[in-house]
Amino acid sequence: MDAIRERYGVAIETCFPDKERIKEVTEKHGWNLFYKSIDMRKLCCTVRKVEPLQAKLKELDAWICGLRQEQAVTRTAIKKIEFDRSNNLVKLNPLASWTTEDVWEYIRKNNVPYNKLHDKGFPSIGCGPCTREVGPDQDIRAGRWWWEDPDKKECGLHCGK
Repeated sequence: MDAIRERYGVAIETCFPDKERIKEVTEKHGWNLFYKSIDMRKLCCTVRKVEPLQAKLKELDAWICGLRQEQAVTRTAIKKIEFDRSNNLVKLNPLASWTTEDVWEYIRKNNVPYNKLHDKGFPSIGCGPCTREVGPDQDIRAGRWWWEDPDKKECGLHCGK
């Protein structure tokens, strides 16, 4: 984020989860609830990511995402312009048809700052405990929630249609 701020001279607003919700959920289910079941992992994602984003999106008419069709079987039908019913706004996915090669070519050509974990085998980066590096022959999202069925892995941020 600092590199983006410096490179482009833009302010980046960050959103945070509600401390009381985190306290409530972790006291009831433990700090590592995400490993207990898919429902518990989704609850963790909801409290830490989905709810803060939804609160922000209520103030907006549209949001722009970096989702790509190639990223996962759950994303193959993504369109460049969609209506996100769950958040009641337009969702723009300008990179929807880009390949991984397209992304990296653009990054290199335009000297775009990127997360250096990509250089260490992390093609998809999420929360620390739920992300690990992947092997050269693995799917790009294999390191996300690796204990789950790859056909259903989403955190909940991009499930609204």
